[in-house]
Amino acid sequence: MNDQVVQLSYALDTFYFLVTGALVMWMAAGFAMLEAGLVRAKNTTEILTKNVVLYAIACTMYLLVGYHIMYSSESGGFLPNLGFLIGAENSVDDVMSSGGDVYYSARSDFFFQVVFVATAMSIVSGAVAERMKLWAFMLFAVVMTGFIYPIQGYWKWGGGFLDAAGFQDFAGSGVVHLCGATAAFAGVLLLGARKGKYGKNGAIYAIPGSNLPLATLGTFILWLGWFGFNGGSELMVSNVDEANAVAQVFVNTNAAAAGGVIAAIILAKLWFRKADLTMALNGALAGLVAITAEPLAPTALGATLIGAVGGLLVVIAIVTLDKVKIDDPVGAISVHGVVGVWGLIAVPLSNGDATFGAQLLGIVTIFAWTFIASLVVWGIIKAVMGIRVSEEEEYEGVDIAECGMEAYPEFNVGKK
Repeated sequence: MNDQVVQLSYALDTFYFLVTGALVMWMAAGFAMLEAGLVRAKNTTEILTKNVVLYAIACTMYLLVGYHIMYSSESGGFLPNLGFLIGAENSVDDVMSSGGDVYYSARSDFFFQVVFVATAMSIVSGAVAERMKLWAFMLFAVVMTGFIYPIQGYWKWGGGFLDAAGFQDFAGSGVVHLCGATAAFAGVLLLGARKGKYGKNGAIYAIPGSNLPLATLGTFILWLGWFGFNGGSELMVSNVDEANAVAQVFVNTNAAAAGGVIAAIILAKLWFRKADLTMALNGALAGLVAITAEPLAPTALGATLIGAVGGLLVVIAIVTLDKVKIDDPVGAISVHGVVGVWGLIAVPLSNGDATFGAQLLGIVTIFAWTFIASLVVWGIIKAVMGIRVSEEEEYEGVDIAECGMEAYPEFNVGKK
């Protein structure tokens, strides 16, 4: 391969990486809209503030320490290296002398990875919505995106011991989604349920969201962004085999989401006697999470079935968590945690290189590390500054208490 072809391939793969990274960044808007639609009107400004600020914190912490922790350590290890910033860019000599191993820009790799850590943190924001202090959440985001996420990410994607053990996670059902959901679960356990959610003798009271059109828009944005999430994880597109693989990933990602919607809406109709829109939306996301661990190996029909199982599981999980009084306003723990586990377990069904033993090792490791580390951090924050707003602030809405403004001011005549 001559120098001009090598440089052209490098440019193409770099551009592909950047575009798919931009699609994943757009998922931040999807999470913001989904969560804003599923919380009450009096808490909308605060949830939007969290989503904007957590993205900025994730980008900064991953730049400062997270990326170095995740990708600058010896392969096969348990303890990652500590360091700062993201290293030098590739030179022309680096590319030409690599024998094809260096085929995209180092900066494009950082950009693609940083939007993933922001996704993991976005999962947390919805689960703790409507009753957590804004600044307590942002302080946790600093630790989560700078240290908790990158360490378990190193164990798989940085070449650590999970990767050496044969654990398979193509685009992050475990590394991103299970990690984010587990951190959320730890926070919810310490935070407690919203006032009025649960009554005596096991009574459960629905707290409807304020804007289902917004939640639906957020779901479609996430569905679109997921093509970058899974498609970009193929890492290159500059030859026939890789281009075909990317196309298969796109098809399977779409098929799994569709399967999740259909299964969730049918189960909701059979169970609740109603076509529950929120279950359909979570069914789509569940299908996407389920296929993320292995979006290349299955056939399109197989991907549809994997997504459909995810759609069934998410409905069951949401109802089950409510019964045990785990209050998750948007269903994030069910979508990303329960279905993330299913996606990892499903990998050996289509990928002959995966084993159930290695997949279980990855699930247990990611859950145990993230849960213990998050519980410690949440506990420290709770002891130092508290993590829950006052009962009065929760009743009035955290928009006014935390942000000093409403998302939907109904009547304001100004000053005469």
